[in-house]
Amino acid sequence: MDFLYNYGLFLAKTLTFVIAIAAIVLIIAFVARRNREPDRDRLEIKNLNLKFSDMALAIKSQILTESEYKEVLKQEKQRDKERERTASERPKVFLLNFDGDIKASAVKHLREEITALLTVAGKNDEVVVRINSPGGMVHTYGLAASQLARIRARGIRLVAAVDKVAASGGYMMACVANQIIAAPFAVVGSIGVLAQLPNFNRLLKKHDVDFEQFTAGQFKRTVTMFGENTESGREKFRDEIEQTHQLFKNFVAEYRPGLDIDAVATGEHWYGTQGLDKKLVDALQTSDDYLLAKSESADIFEITYKPKKKLGSLLTNFFGEANERLSSPWRDTGDGNPLL
Repeated sequence: MDFLYNYGLFLAKTLTFVIAIAAIVLIIAFVARRNREPDRDRLEIKNLNLKFSDMALAIKSQILTESEYKEVLKQEKQRDKERERTASERPKVFLLNFDGDIKASAVKHLREEITALLTVAGKNDEVVVRINSPGGMVHTYGLAASQLARIRARGIRLVAAVDKVAASGGYMMACVANQIIAAPFAVVGSIGVLAQLPNFNRLLKKHDVDFEQFTAGQFKRTVTMFGENTESGREKFRDEIEQTHQLFKNFVAEYRPGLDIDAVATGEHWYGTQGLDKKLVDALQTSDDYLLAKSESADIFEITYKPKKKLGSLLTNFFGEANERLSSPWRDTGDGNPLL
């Protein structure tokens, strides 16, 4: 038994050592690969016309005869020359992607992408932003919507494309656009405000735990998680929620004046087909179809802001970032902060 015990202990130590060495090697390889990337913030630009063309050629290479495919390649070369000759005359479409979480964290990239494209975009060009967000904090989604408003302010056409969901704060962003397109089952609307928080006051009293809070100003703190909430505090908090909702409604009505705002600002959400009937969206179409059609007459460029990676974030990415989406994306923070 002693032999088996010692042998098992030896195997366990050996296995632990091997795993540790392998992990270190993988981390070094991962960091080395990342370090080959430029050590600065940068923009990644993709020409989607070339992407569409390459996809078509890949399929044609398999379904056409050799002579037919050679003829296609010949025609493609001629079209490439024509595109190059008329490149300065062709309108440009700039594609942005916004994948929103509860904090609208992607706004830090969106603002850089918009600043960059505004240095080159003209009034004959167009910006398409694909929005995928269930909403979140008022101030962060307000900033995201304000970033899109910069495009409108320059007189550049803005199209919001909703393939999955643009609700609440996500819809606040979408409504800034000149046109909103949505997939038939995309979720839109949810023009409302939510705030909720637990209250542990009775639990603390049960265990003889005192909670003291000191404020200056009658409504510096209206409701609290640990103190005993008063009716006047609750009423003030409700009033603040109503004010936020009214600001939300006014914002949507400003950009979509044809909308019956009181009928749709109930906090409900709708699918794309229903949203079209209620004038929340302007057309039923996926972003893929829209961009493919646009590629016939315009050059399409997808812009992605890539911040410089730090060692800490590289290791975090390697081992897996904490995923906020493990729970429902419709949740709130639970700290009483109003959410769109």
